[in-house]
Formats: sequence, C-alpha cells, structure tokens
Amino acid sequence: MASSKAAADWKRWSLAFLGTAIVLVLLLFGFIAVMDPFGSRLAAGQPARPLMDINQRYMYPQLVRSGAFDAAIFGTSTMRLLDPAVLSQGLDVRMANLAMNAATPWEQVQMAELFARKTATPKVVIWGIDTTWCEPDATEPAKRLTPRPFPPWLYDDARWNDWPKLINLTTLEIAGRLLAHKLRYQPERIRRDGYGVFTPPEETYDLARARFHLFQNHGGVAPDLTPIVPATAVAARERDGWRFPALDWLDTALAALPGQTRKLIVLPPAHLTALPREGSAGWQRYAACKEALRSLAARRGAVIADFTHRSVVTQQDANYWDPLHFRLPIARRVEADLIAIARGAPVSSDGFVQVSRP
Repeated sequence: MASSKAAADWKRWSLAFLGTAIVLVLLLFGFIAVMDPFGSRLAAGQPARPLMDINQRYMYPQLVRSGAFDAAIFGTSTMRLLDPAVLSQGLDVRMANLAMNAATPWEQVQMAELFARKTATPKVVIWGIDTTWCEPDATEPAKRLTPRPFPPWLYDDARWNDWPKLINLTTLEIAGRLLAHKLRYQPERIRRDGYGVFTPPEETYDLARARFHLFQNHGGVAPDLTPIVPATAVAARERDGWRFPALDWLDTALAALPGQTRKLIVLPPAHLTALPREGSAGWQRYAACKEALRSLAARRGAVIADFTHRSVVTQQDANYWDPLHFRLPIARRVEADLIAIARGAPVSSDGFVQVSRP
C-alpha cells in the first residue's frame, strides 16, 4: 500500500513538474513573440525593432523588410564605417548599411537578394568587394559560412518557419535587451539604419599599436612593399587556369536588380600589407580578378570605384587600425568620393580612387 501511495505521489509530482515546465516555456515563448527582437512579424511599412544585438546577420533582415530604405550598402566590415546618413543626403536616397562583419560572398548575396525582392524601387546599391571574392574556392560549401551563426530562415519568404527557431536562450536574451531598451535602461547596439562604429575611439589611436597589427603577419617587421620589377613570370597555362567563381554570384545578384537601379561596386581601401606585393604572381592574379570584375560591371551597367591599389592613403600606416580597417577620416573621404562618382562630379585628385564606368 505504501508503494502505491509513493507511486501516486511520484505521478502527481511528475505531472506538476511537466505542467509547470510547459507553462514556463509558453510564457517565455510568449515574451519572445511579443518582443519579436528579429522583426519576424514585420511587414512593409512597419518600423524595424531597435537593433539590440551585434550579430548583423540576425538584425539586418528586418531593416530590409520594413521598406524604410530604397538604397543599401553590402559587404564586410571594410564597408561598415561608411555612414548611410551621409550617403543618403548626398545621393537623395534612404540608405541602410547592410554590410556584415566577415560576411562571406554567399552571405552577402543572401542579403542582396532579400533587398532586391523586398524593395519596391531600389535606387542605389553600393557593394564592397573584398579579395575574398577572388578566391578560387569562394563558392565551396565550406566557405559559405563562418563561425558566426547565420539564419537562412530570416532571408526566405516563409514566415511560418521562423517561430520554432526563436525558442532559445540567445533569442530570450535579445528580447530581454529589447525590453530593457523600451524601459530606457539600454541603448541600441546598432543605429536603425545599420550604422555602427566598431573601431576604437579615434582619440585612443596609437600608431605603434596599429603597426603591430599591420605587420604581425610579417614577423612584426614592415614588409618590402616596393613593386617587383620585372614582374614575376607566370606561365600561360597557370594564368589560363585562374578562376573567380564567386563573381558569377555577383553577376546574378546584380542582374536581379531593376535596370534603373544605380549600381556602384567598391573595392575598399585596404592597406598594402593586406594585398599581394605588386608584380608578384598573387598580384597578377588579383589584377586578373579586377579585370573580370570590370567586364561584369560593364555588362550590368555598374560603376567601379577602386580604392584597393597603391595610393597616398593605402601606403600610409597612420590611416589604418589593421590591414583591412581604415580610420574614420578615411571613411569620410570614401563617402565624399562615392557621392561625387554617383553625381558625375570630380573625385579626389591624388589618385585615391580609380573609376571605371560602363
């Protein structure tokens, strides 16, 4: 009899525990659903939620779905310091910066395709093309993603499949941050047009530390950056085998945009230490990739703004935090040149940018 009573007590406790767990899960899911931190319920005409997480892959799709922007910047962190508010004013558009840290070509294409589908009349697209686009294996499955989580379900057109993926501790944390923001306890992590300064404050800039980052892949010593003359001999067979498969993705993505959309391809101003030495085989391969990019741009009616070459900016250590990331004053220069290019006005006279028009 005692064992029967114990069994009954255990059953009641188990049912109570299970019921409590279900209620708790429903409450947490309800909280996430109400806060909707990734804008899963968002429709065109509705403002995006405050951006409370630094993983742009989750935060930015709602900016596109809101319909608040008719222009966009795509790319990696090398494009993130371009202020869309400055470009919006200069180009008379409503621009969002949708560039994502370490975004692979595949991830960039997902964002661009979402923008093309959800924007009624896209006016301007500015797409930053890093050297990763020229890698021979850029389209391999292993190169499509990074250790940063990427949510493909936020980039498709089916909304019903989003909700099961929202039940996790990370989403709960972001929903909590969003509530704290609404209660004025936390600021937004990223501005509502996607802009955020991720580099340290300019007043803390230390040239010695910057040079440590610039040269750490060269044994801590400034490498010889003078051009190799004569250039390294490259066999015709090797040259003929150069392929840049990710450019096919770019071609398809640009073709999906309306003909009236102004397309500007930007090669961001990396420090020379981030590039193959001029005259080397690697440099010649990169030059071939640029040539293929120019052909693609001409075919799609895009203008190329090439900052990725030897110039007064890319040779100067003090313009950079590390080989890829320039300082805010350089970002302001890039913005001014892009506005001038789009308007057909003169650009920097010191050779900072080389322009190719279709």
